[in-house]
Amino acid sequence: MRPRKRFGQHFLKDSTIIEKIISSIRPKREDQLVEIGPGLGALTFSLLPLLDKLDVVELDRDLIPILKQKSQIFGQLCIHQTDALGFDFTQLTHVPHSLRVVGNLPYNISTPLLFHLLTQLAAIKDMHFMLQKEVVDRIAAPAGSRVYGRLSVMIQYHCEVQVLFDVPAQAFQPAPRVMSAVLRLTPRQPLVLAKDLSQFSEVVKLAFNQRRKMLQNSLGSLLAIHALQALDINPQARPEQISVDDFVRISNSF
Repeated sequence: MRPRKRFGQHFLKDSTIIEKIISSIRPKREDQLVEIGPGLGALTFSLLPLLDKLDVVELDRDLIPILKQKSQIFGQLCIHQTDALGFDFTQLTHVPHSLRVVGNLPYNISTPLLFHLLTQLAAIKDMHFMLQKEVVDRIAAPAGSRVYGRLSVMIQYHCEVQVLFDVPAQAFQPAPRVMSAVLRLTPRQPLVLAKDLSQFSEVVKLAFNQRRKMLQNSLGSLLAIHALQALDINPQARPEQISVDDFVRISNSF
């Protein structure tokens, strides 16, 4: 079956990369794993024999018969034919922090999908994703980096971020025009807790909507210069210079 551009499909084909991903996940038979975008099953059918059951979320209905047929010899596969962007992952488990999410995420929906998963972290133990390397670099970027932004702050607030390894374009069919990378996200308790998550998210979004502006301008509608100074934060700093904890402190000051 040929990959479809409208679904952002690039099917993984490199067995060495698949083995490295499996080794990084270290699945146990009783684990509750869900794979997003199994495609033709390159990762799926390496995981399935190692588990009692594997859930997969796949939007492309034409892939469902292929997955069903091949899974019969590998193990119990539960297929959810739906858009992962609207899928309630919490329905897959009744045990808090037990769900392990994996996937080769389509480039065209990776960022909104990550934000969607952040709303369901109460059910999630960890996440292993292959993403465009540019997105992985943004997620892992420290404050002060030119690629540090809203995605960096929000994910680092909620999760420990570990970049595992790069993946060359030749590992896919068709080969994308960009490098990929695999990372691990592990939900954690933040060091500085936001009193209001929606307010924290809005502060970060507002700041990076005007990332070239100083905080006294981008956040001027929310708080005065002296309020930033009282927090020992430079009003003339730009958003990419502000740490995750300092964004929390700004949000908590309202």
